Amino acid sequence: MSVVARFVRTLRLRLFGPGQEHVGADSLGNKYYRVPEHRTWAGQTIPERRGLDAVNLEPFQYEVGTIPAEWEAWLRKKRKDPPTIEEILKNEKYRGEMQLKIKDVSEKDKLLQAKEYKEGLVAEPVSTQIKGHASAHYYGKNQPSQDPTSIANTFQPGSWMPPDGSSHNK
Repeated sequence: MSVVARFVRTLRLRLFGPGQEHVGADSLGNKYYRVPEHRTWAGQTIPERRGLDAVNLEPFQYEVGTIPAEWEAWLRKKRKDPPTIEEILKNEKYRGEMQLKIKDVSEKDKLLQAKEYKEGLVAEPVSTQIKGHASAHYYGKNQPSQDPTSIANTFQPGSWMPPDGSSHNK
């Protein structure tokens, strides 16, 4: 490499930093990249950055689970090396087996609960129906009271007294 070519390469790296390095892709078609650690022309060290080009997602559409867990751990720098295809396949198989076990255990639990309810070992769950709000004046009553009537024309300031005749200012 000539001196001029090395100088241009060094100048480009110092001014713009290294380019993106393709690291891998997942089964959904997402592509993962990294920008290695580098120094700027002013001598500042820029740490490694990791990112992805999502196939069908805008950044605001991201939800947990839309990226495989192994790749997400790599993006968040929880792991040093990107995942291998074998590792991803092994983990997907394990997750599938766990889903089947979870389904089996939940079905057995439902059958056991039904048996316990039938034998009277456990009380049936009670479903409550709450109508209204506890702060409402008609809470717990079957019907709300009548709408208040207006006395705007006959109201005199200071004329109101509590219904039981007692005063709070003692």
